[in-house]
Amino acid sequence: MSMPLEDYALIGDRHCAALVSRGGSIDWLCWPRFDSDACFAPLLGDERHGFWRLAPAKADGRACRRYRGDTMILETRHTTADGVVCVSDLMPIDTRHRTVVRQVTGEAGSVALRWRPPYRHLRCVVAARL
Repeated sequence: MSMPLEDYALIGDRHCAALVSRGGSIDWLCWPRFDSDACFAPLLGDERHGFWRLAPAKADGRACRRYRGDTMILETRHTTADGVVCVSDLMPIDTRHRTVVRQVTGEAGSVALRWRPPYRHLRCVVAARL
């Protein structure tokens, strides 16, 4: 399940941090602080250790990643045979509650996504704007 370390990018909010794989999965997250137990940890085992995947359903494309400007907002642009979609991952700072935001923006065509929701004890809010 886990990938080589160089295939991960870091997002964080100064209180905790997550590792996001090139394949669209959050594979490491100690929540809500750095010294908390890990709620996503397949880096140390396998899928049974929890993860949160958001990626194209077909693995026929490529992924390019970058941080937006001088921020910790990670943008992963997935280009597939059917279209292009950008997933932005971030952890806002100075909020009342620790939050992970995963925003999907369709850029071209139509891309079916594979979404595996996070660990059952975390609250997950899904909002769509078409």
